[in-house]
Parts: sequence; C-alpha cells; structure tokens
Amino acid sequence: MSQVTALPPSSSPPRRRRSTLALSLAGALALGALLPWPASAAPVGAALAPPPVREEDRADQDHLVVTVRHAGGRLDGVFEVWCRPAGGRHPDVSGACRTVDRGTRWGRDPFAPVPSGSPCTMRYGGPATAHVTGRWAGRPVDTTYDRRDGCGIERWNRMVPLLPTLPAETAR
Repeated sequence: MSQVTALPPSSSPPRRRRSTLALSLAGALALGALLPWPASAAPVGAALAPPPVREEDRADQDHLVVTVRHAGGRLDGVFEVWCRPAGGRHPDVSGACRTVDRGTRWGRDPFAPVPSGSPCTMRYGGPATAHVTGRWAGRPVDTTYDRRDGCGIERWNRMVPLLPTLPAETAR
C-alpha cells in the first residue's frame, strides 16, 4: 500500500513558485515598457550614460576676474584671465594660469581663506586688496585677498602673478 502525504496549504512546489515569479517579473517589465520614462530615468537594463557636461563645467572655461585696489599706480585695476587657451587683459596671463593650476588639487580649494584661529604674525603688508571672481575647474570663485597680517601676506604671495607683486615685496 502506498501512503500519500498532503502538503500544507501555504507551501507550494518550488517549480510553481519560480514560474509565478518569472511571470510577475515579465509582467512588470512589459508594463514598464508601456509607461513614459522621465528624461532623467532609464528603464531597467538600459546602459546609463554620464550626464552631459554643462557649459560652465568645461575645463576650457576657466575664467577669472581680478579687481585690485589700493596697491598703487598701474597695479590697481580690473584684470581678466582666461586659461586653456590663455588670454585676457592681465599683465601675465600664462603665469597667472600656472599659479592657480599649481594650487589646484582634488579636494582642495586653491582660493580657500586662511582657516579661522590660525596663528598669524602681526606684520602689516599694506592696504592693498584683491577680489577674485569667476570659475575655476568647474567651480565658482568669489574670494577676497588682503595683506593685514602675516597669513594674509602669505596667502597673497602664493597667488602672484595672478595678484600683483607689490613694491615692498620686490625690495626683500
């Protein structure tokens, strides 16, 4: 005599469960193909492409405007610098581009201000100020330089020739 064992109602054979899952997945994909996709989303399985490069993020769009005040004589003014290719109204465009390139590293801002709480000498470098605006390495730039203490003088000097060499600095 053979014995028959009944399966509990909640269990179903594995083969049947797999085929139900396959049908559910196929139905979801078919339904997804009928739905309109937003421009930013891609259907499952589609190759994802990187986003298009925005005009302002292009490396050849490095452009800075330097406004220098209280430096004296011809050092004061508004100077424009374009890099890659070099151009603009600045006394040393290629030197200015090299200076900023030299300070550009991944994760570091070449235009970063002096960190608050930094110990600085009480050396006064004069009333000169510079305001630099524009875009560099795809990021907006809007920073001010001054020479009111040793940290400000050092920060200014790191950006020469983007910023002018002041007469007191040439006599050193």
